[in-house]
Amino acid sequence: MTSYLDRLRAEGEQANPFFAWMGIRVARADGGMGELELDVRPDLWNGEGWVQGGLYTALADEAVVLAVYQTLEEGETIASITESTAFLRGVNRGTLRAIGRVTKRGRRVIFGEGQVFDGDGKLCSTTTVSYAVSRR
Repeated sequence: MTSYLDRLRAEGEQANPFFAWMGIRVARADGGMGELELDVRPDLWNGEGWVQGGLYTALADEAVVLAVYQTLEEGETIASITESTAFLRGVNRGTLRAIGRVTKRGRRVIFGEGQVFDGDGKLCSTTTVSYAVSRR
């Protein structure tokens, strides 16, 4: 069975419809890390002219998922349990970069952290997330 990471490597962003729709690029999915990039566009802004906050959370979550999938064994799958984001800085231009990593891998639960940075490398948000692990 082909894994999600195998499909991303073979098909690129087209393997994930959300990535294709939003213009998200996979910069890294190895070494226990996930890294995504997204060019900021006006259609991503909220009514105040800043990137909508949910996008920070989505980018961080997806970056962590890239790291999590590197730890899964054949037949394992995940589902989100909890997710919390602290918003630190607004962005309305440039490129966002999300970096995700696993902070603890248990048998039934995986914990991770994602950070989103602006084009100058300034921290914009931090997200903590937990996933339930199940077998198909």
